[in-house]
Amino acid sequence: MRLFATTALIALTALPAAAQDWKSDYRIVRFGILSGENESDRIARYTPFQEYLEKTLGVEVEIFTAGNYDGVIQALAAGQIEFSFLGSSAYAAAYTETAGGVIPLLTQIQEDHSTGYFGVIVVRCDSGLKTVDDLKGKTLAFADPDSTSGYNVPYYNLVQQGYQPEEFFAAIPFSGSHEAGVAGVANGQFDAAATYINNEKNGIPQRMETKGMIKEGEVCVIWTSPEITSGPFTARANLPQGLIDEMKAAVMNVPTADPQAFKDMSGAEDSTAKGYVEVDHARYQWIIDMRDWFKAQRDS
Repeated sequence: MRLFATTALIALTALPAAAQDWKSDYRIVRFGILSGENESDRIARYTPFQEYLEKTLGVEVEIFTAGNYDGVIQALAAGQIEFSFLGSSAYAAAYTETAGGVIPLLTQIQEDHSTGYFGVIVVRCDSGLKTVDDLKGKTLAFADPDSTSGYNVPYYNLVQQGYQPEEFFAAIPFSGSHEAGVAGVANGQFDAAATYINNEKNGIPQRMETKGMIKEGEVCVIWTSPEITSGPFTARANLPQGLIDEMKAAVMNVPTADPQAFKDMSGAEDSTAKGYVEVDHARYQWIIDMRDWFKAQRDS
């Protein structure tokens, strides 16, 4: 598998090729994944899916990773990748950055038919910290400025609940990724960190326990956000419709066509993910509205 290679940038305003001819224009198709965990684990989890796509689409497929969320967003905006798995806030950022030049296609659905997840704040279980009030004067690490669950939703909701993060906490650094924040809590670097869970069985802390990155029962959740709309698998809007349709079908079918690849993507042995459902832009408008609130705070 080759990772991202430099190519000529494709402007988002370019006219799409005829749907039936897309393979002659897109001999390599690239999809991006966000920096929720370290790069080697991200690549390992998605390599079986990449191989499945190559067999299904009949073209070479490459994985694109970046050191932060914005790297993937900018790659979409610059036409350097065709598709990406995005969080809700990252999709909103990409939509804004491209002036509507991206299309949400699918989002993951769980066994209980839910299509959302939750931002959480975690602490060491032995820290004696039980509530947000206990974090006054402590360090809370957010994941990334473009992370829905790791920054935007917890920050926004903490403000709505009467907390002013810059004043209430001693420091609110960005850890760079969900895993780095949780690991920082486990090793004492941070008092608390924002991350996400899908449910009690699946999420970043559970995945890290499975991988042996933290001990079972080492970190505990002390705050949970309202449900967040799961992020979409996203396409550039200027791609040939044939390519979009074939990729969308391939992703939709992976749970049954290649169950192991789908399982590996989830990153947890007891994942409750069952497949994908179609989504549209309207589902994410509230995330854009929330980001507009952030912008208004910065500009005021």
